[in-house]
Amino acid sequence: MRRSIVITAAVALTLGLAACGSENEEPEETTPEATQEPEETTAADGGALTIWVDDTREAAVAAAAETFEADTGTTVELVQKNFDDIRPDLLAQVPTGEGPDITVGAHDWLGELTANGVVAPVELGDKAGEFEDVAVEAFTYEGQVYGLPYAIENIAIYRNTALVDETPATFDEMIAMGEESGAEYPFLVQITEVGDPYTMYPFQTSFGAPVFETNADGSYTAELALGGENGNAFAQWLAEQGEAGTLNTSWEYDIVVEAFANGEAAYLLGGPWMLASFEGVDVAVDPIPSAGGEPAQPFTGVQGFYVSAQSDNALLATDFLVNYMATEEAQIALYEAGDRTPALTAAADTVSEDPVAAGFREVGTDAVPMPSIPEMGEVWNFWGVTEGQIISGQLDPVEGWEKMVADIQAAIGG
Repeated sequence: MRRSIVITAAVALTLGLAACGSENEEPEETTPEATQEPEETTAADGGALTIWVDDTREAAVAAAAETFEADTGTTVELVQKNFDDIRPDLLAQVPTGEGPDITVGAHDWLGELTANGVVAPVELGDKAGEFEDVAVEAFTYEGQVYGLPYAIENIAIYRNTALVDETPATFDEMIAMGEESGAEYPFLVQITEVGDPYTMYPFQTSFGAPVFETNADGSYTAELALGGENGNAFAQWLAEQGEAGTLNTSWEYDIVVEAFANGEAAYLLGGPWMLASFEGVDVAVDPIPSAGGEPAQPFTGVQGFYVSAQSDNALLATDFLVNYMATEEAQIALYEAGDRTPALTAAADTVSEDPVAAGFREVGTDAVPMPSIPEMGEVWNFWGVTEGQIISGQLDPVEGWEKMVADIQAAIGG
């Protein structure tokens, strides 16, 4: 039986679409022209699949694809793409009948992808119960699941165990302990002049100011919740920390990672993608202290695989995802490629034998999915810049925060 996984280099399109968190206009609704329904190819018929992957995940997907080819006679072509190009390319190509059958992607793309009709629901069946609840929830939109999750990521506190013995329950106590350690930096977090609301979000939630209200089932509504007294209190806290120097808009990603890697910081707020830089540091991963008195809940990001709404081979695509990528072997291979907690519970249990992985997973139990509703795109446009200007003292905290909320409300049509 022929087995040939074709690896091709993708040519990126030059598009006017911005990446997540910097979109300036709503995506245009696209209605594909009516076409004759293609005959569906089943696994038993052989056939072909095209899968878009980035370089990090290519080897793990290729291994599963090789087994799939051997079992089904299907030809699988892997197209390597820059991860940041995948979403705009998918939006541009699928409505024309081009693009992949399957692509890797992030759950927070879901609102835009479904609004433009470029992805199809994925029938997980009984397999859904084998995943962490938050992973399936993140890929669910209006009651339907649109992706096969493979990784869960969230931020947590990195602690230099040579400098400090624990992470206290409150932000102020953490700063005090960091200062007592003698470290050059008691605490670090990436911010920059344009802010970083993703990383700062657990502190915001600790003031009871989540970005959106939620329904009883935990799904997000389009009603903003980051304003009012709680939001203003968080804004005032940002200003106070900026004035005290515990937050600094000059702390870019590379700066804080290098400082922690060099043993210059007691604590760092960050994600598993930083871990490879800390090989020479004895680290522990701990829950995030509360700044406002309520639990500090970071965002959960879930990565997975989407099926194109224009795929001629949706059954083959679903078979590959559910039966070959939703295995412990495949999900651990993806974990080893990127240090993100596997979405499959059995795989997550296995990797959690490592204390660092277990630490991120523990913090993830209190995390909340990053909103994937279309309105979220407008939030990013105002959120980070406002935080950065409050921290640096350029804006009055309450006036600046209230204007931000009003601007977001106007942008989403409220």
